[in-house]
Amino acid sequence: MDFLWFLIIGLVAGWLAGVLMKGGGFGVIGDLVVGVVGAFLGGFLFRALGLSAGGGIVGSLIVATIGAVVLLFIVRLIKKA
Repeated sequence: MDFLWFLIIGLVAGWLAGVLMKGGGFGVIGDLVVGVVGAFLGGFLFRALGLSAGGGIVGSLIVATIGAVVLLFIVRLIKKA
């Protein structure tokens, strides 16, 4: 069940990142991938900086969305080059 929640949070985080970055997104599968990879990236960044967004679904969603936004920013920089 935890894996299912992880995928749902990843999907929502990928969609939110696409909306926040004013992009069209990458479709459902692309948004899921961006959200899941962004969740890992966000978790790494938050731990490296010594920050915590709290526990639970809301905290996980915040961390995953921030990670997905950072990932989209990097992908768009590479895509422009």
